[in-house]
Amino acid sequence: MAIRVFHRDQPDLMLPMISRDARLVVWPGVGAHTANMAYVRMEPGERNVPHVHAQSEDAIFILEGEGTVTDFDHSRRLEFAPGQVIHVPVGVRHAVAADRGTRVVSVGGPCPADLAMLRAIGALPKDS
Repeated sequence: MAIRVFHRDQPDLMLPMISRDARLVVWPGVGAHTANMAYVRMEPGERNVPHVHAQSEDAIFILEGEGTVTDFDHSRRLEFAPGQVIHVPVGVRHAVAADRGTRVVSVGGPCPADLAMLRAIGALPKDS
């Protein structure tokens, strides 16, 4: 397979469980084996569905805005700002929120790609 270039404004898949504007840009559905990267915009007041990546770490780089991330397993709520990276260990139930008055723009995602989640939302065949 050769090198490819993708653009955030031409996503292959949208992820409404993450936000109204969560674009999955690099993932197994475009031929990646373990890479996974989403571009996410959350409007003020928006938050994603609490979720767990059972076999993946999640790394989210904050490009713009301020918000919070909740770690439900350890009863923690942490604030974040531009330039920071949220790291979620494997198996930790979490959710990100744009709850500090600004839109939040980020890139990142679970690595390796969360195949179980992708199957659950119908993005990959059940037997892949």
